[in-house]
Amino acid sequence: MKKQVLTMAAAIAIAFTAQAQTDSTSTPLQISGSVDAYWKYDFAKKANIKTSFASDQNSLSLGMVDVALKKSTGKASFVGEVSFGPRSDQSLPDATIHIQNLYATYAFTNKFSMSAGYMGTFVGYEVISPVANFNYSTSYLFTNGPFQNAGIKANVTFSDKVGVMVGLFNNTNAGSFYWNGYVANPDRGLSNFGAQLSISPVKGWTAYLNVLTGKPAGTEFDLTTSYQITEKFMLGLNAADYSAPGKNNGGFSGVALYPQISVTNDFALGLRGEFFKIKDSTPEEGVTALTLTANLKTGGFRLIPEIRLDNSKTNGFGFLDKNGLATKSASQFSLAFVYAF
Repeated sequence: MKKQVLTMAAAIAIAFTAQAQTDSTSTPLQISGSVDAYWKYDFAKKANIKTSFASDQNSLSLGMVDVALKKSTGKASFVGEVSFGPRSDQSLPDATIHIQNLYATYAFTNKFSMSAGYMGTFVGYEVISPVANFNYSTSYLFTNGPFQNAGIKANVTFSDKVGVMVGLFNNTNAGSFYWNGYVANPDRGLSNFGAQLSISPVKGWTAYLNVLTGKPAGTEFDLTTSYQITEKFMLGLNAADYSAPGKNNGGFSGVALYPQISVTNDFALGLRGEFFKIKDSTPEEGVTALTLTANLKTGGFRLIPEIRLDNSKTNGFGFLDKNGLATKSASQFSLAFVYAF
């Protein structure tokens, strides 16, 4: 591994020297971000649905403040994004202010670039920031997948329809790449491999085939795709399969479908239908979750009312009824306020 990393570093240095220019073109510093808050009520009066964020019961609660900086000069660019608040705390525990993204990119040509640093993961359909998600609550696939990846990656664009990314990423702890940390486990280092094939078969349709693997983390295969079928109707899909290392050691698999319709320019409705299964559980643990969400927009502000119904195969998924007894189902209503700038 050491020889491979040194060889890669030398190749990058040679390519950078060959491509270096005195181009001083620069874009202004771009500042963007968001703030969010929510109220959620579980009909069993318990914090029942254990997906990421929006976990407080019957409380007007804070999400996070998120601020991103972007700038490019010539062929080089950087992104720096920090956040703080309860939503941020859940994405990266044990800190007060959290780095969501901190990486630099160099475009050697208009078809080949490399990025290094700490980046939002390429795996999955949903992200940490509520601005980029239609639903305010998150899927089980999102909660159980990686949030960020620290490492170095290369992007190659073959055409306007095909692109490839390959990268090496930190192995951040002894058991899994799903723990989010800035620093690799020193015994394993830059030992996770990730790759993505992106295709755009027709106008309005994009698909991403992803893999992230490493020892002893395990392997996840992921498909993320969306198709703007008409001006008003979009259909998205996320399917994933994660296998923990070793035989019959668990993992998960699942699929989520995201139909969305724009009723007007300022009002849209969406349904997330998800099936999520825990591997090698006895009895078999799985859950079906239906989430109906509306988006009402004005300027940078979104009001997001949402109702969610989850139903599990057994009483062992963690849902409780009003009496605190195990049950197969859970339901909740939430109202979120998101402002993007």
